[in-house]
Amino acid sequence: MEIIPAHVVDESFEVASIIRDPYFRAIAYAKMAYELYGVQNRRYKEAFTRAVEASREIENPKYLIRALIEIGRYIAKCGIPAYKKVFYQAFEMAKGLALPTRDELIEEIIQALVGLKDYDEALYYAIELVDKIKKSENFLNLLSYYLKIGKMRKAHFIVNHLEDEPWRSIAAVETLKVHLKREEYGSAIRILNAIQNPYWLSEGIRETAIHLKTQGAPRATLEKFVNIAKNMSEDHGEEVLTNLLIGFGIVGEVELALNILSYLPAKRRAPILIELTARIMDDPKILEDLMIRLEGGLFNKVGKFIMGRVLEKPALEYQALVGIIGNKAKDEALLTKVVTYYAKLREYQKAISLAQRITDNYLRSLAFGSIAVNLLKEGNVDRALEVAFEVKHPKWNSWLMAELLVKILEQAKEQEIENDLEKKAKEEKVLWGD
Repeated sequence: MEIIPAHVVDESFEVASIIRDPYFRAIAYAKMAYELYGVQNRRYKEAFTRAVEASREIENPKYLIRALIEIGRYIAKCGIPAYKKVFYQAFEMAKGLALPTRDELIEEIIQALVGLKDYDEALYYAIELVDKIKKSENFLNLLSYYLKIGKMRKAHFIVNHLEDEPWRSIAAVETLKVHLKREEYGSAIRILNAIQNPYWLSEGIRETAIHLKTQGAPRATLEKFVNIAKNMSEDHGEEVLTNLLIGFGIVGEVELALNILSYLPAKRRAPILIELTARIMDDPKILEDLMIRLEGGLFNKVGKFIMGRVLEKPALEYQALVGIIGNKAKDEALLTKVVTYYAKLREYQKAISLAQRITDNYLRSLAFGSIAVNLLKEGNVDRALEVAFEVKHPKWNSWLMAELLVKILEQAKEQEIENDLEKKAKEEKVLWGD
């Protein structure tokens, strides 16, 4: 252990005594006391005494309270229980000041105690805050510490004492997450029942769904939770079920997700499925399971959304998914997108086979046109023209041949060929009045 020579200690006291401003003198003595305590020099007590004496000379109450906070902090760092009395003295003085100064100083007390990891003492003062925003924010801050150290009773105390939204619901959801990690499902459900804000209730539902699945909860538990969510939705609206659906969908529980979908209004089903699909675009396996199970109008709408996203950047990882869509598709607009995907991957036989199923003249010209354009990009002019003749309608065949001719000339000038046939075909269709 280091020893500070006696003459150095004497000089330090002498220098501190000549500091004119009592605020800085008080803090200087408190810092000295902390350093002396660290080397077990008994004069630390004298330094703390002088710090308190210097604080009594401070006339400005704001600076007096801040000096007491600093003194209390250094006393606490020395492990001396008397720090609580110093903080309480600072608090009693702060209470007598007008807002917002009152709450600002009490908040400084709270922050000092949090820094000392005395969360219980900090909570005592947080309760005394008048400003609702400051009070709620400090409660949430303390909640995060209690949850980290697993003091769940204190966490519930904070949740119950938060009166205003969204803080109360945010606190409840954060507490819910910890209960789920600890596999305290009964407590988790009780927390969910206490959440009044529909948005945060939905977030809590989603978090629970994801956790239950990823932790391997039995099917019966998952189904029980669906029934709980159904009952909650009667009071809090369909967002509860929507978020549960998305939560289960994200983790691959497609069957359960679609079961939940059946309880939602028909007009909301497609938008909800598209929202889910957007979140799982990087997981083709879940998308495959979803598209195998969907039928009719929902299949078409979700399929078109998927193909739109896939065509932005065609990749081999989506081949099985696109195969499912292509095999089931009856909507020719959707089928045209599938043809375009295969054409971009140079899977021409698959593309041509699917394009042959398209009877609409406009869509057929787009499907075979996309194949022809990709053949042109490879320099296979003869094959491109041959494919174009699969469009039997005289007007659309003529239009496609003319467009291909332009692209052949562009390629001859070493220009990059752009597949803009869909845009041009739409313009032509409007022009013809078809």
